[in-house]
Amino acid sequence: MFGLKSYNYKRFTNDVLLADAAKTGFGTGPEPGERAPDFKGRILDGDTVRLSDYEGKSNVVLTFGSATCPFTAASIAGMNDLFEDYLDRDDVVFLFVYVREAHPGEKLREHRSIKQKIRAAELFREEEDVSIPIVVDDLDGKIHKKYGKLPNPTYLIDKSGHVAFRALWTRAKTIEKALEELLRVQHEQDTGQAIVLDGEDNSVSMTHAMLYSHRALERGGKKAVRDFREELGRGGRLAESASRIAAPIALNPGKTLVGAALAGAVIAGGLYGGMKLREARLRRPRNPYRFYDKQRPRESDDYAVGI
Repeated sequence: MFGLKSYNYKRFTNDVLLADAAKTGFGTGPEPGERAPDFKGRILDGDTVRLSDYEGKSNVVLTFGSATCPFTAASIAGMNDLFEDYLDRDDVVFLFVYVREAHPGEKLREHRSIKQKIRAAELFREEEDVSIPIVVDDLDGKIHKKYGKLPNPTYLIDKSGHVAFRALWTRAKTIEKALEELLRVQHEQDTGQAIVLDGEDNSVSMTHAMLYSHRALERGGKKAVRDFREELGRGGRLAESASRIAAPIALNPGKTLVGAALAGAVIAGGLYGGMKLREARLRRPRNPYRFYDKQRPRESDDYAVGI
């Protein structure tokens, strides 16, 4: 999910995890209160946009993700709904930046050309019915690198061009709360710049994301599924298998809630147990996949070209 020396890795491995995950938190991404790095990119079927185009006019909800990322699959429907809720407002803009494949396989390979990456973004838009404008990052991930290279973060950038809030993993309800608070502060204090909800959210609903793991991995193909199961060990196998059973239940609330709860428990328990076994086997001082922690320490081709 994270990255090696080569930005677009061919397969998901433990080396991929260990390369960047040990840094924890947002890595090199801009902190709350800092100016958001400017960039330009072309929207699918649209014009080239710059982040700075919105300065002084609109707040920007900037989300990153890919078709093969389970966290993206889990969050995109909620983000689409949020986008629709603010569609008639001029002071809020949503952008989705399409990045490298988190779990490449024989169906969706690592991006080798910008045309291939555009096709992947179009597939994602079609299968998830994405309404949010999608900006396709370049092959080297110039935009993505400026914002920390995480698989599925969201940055809320205020009218002044500064980061008002950032979420390590995207959850629509959290982003909605941050956006509502930002708009309220801007209205009451007549200011364009503010830090809201203490600036960031490091939490993640691991069970919810894993309910969508098979959905995302299937887009990569059998190889993506196999790599996920093998590299995460027993936890990965349990999570992927349970997600194939649990996802239809989660997506159809009319069905038994008990089944969904049991499936979620299997996924969470399996992942935790698998992670511990993997950690011991690799003799690492810390687990690179510890997304279940509640708090994390803070740390300070002409298609799309980062600035």
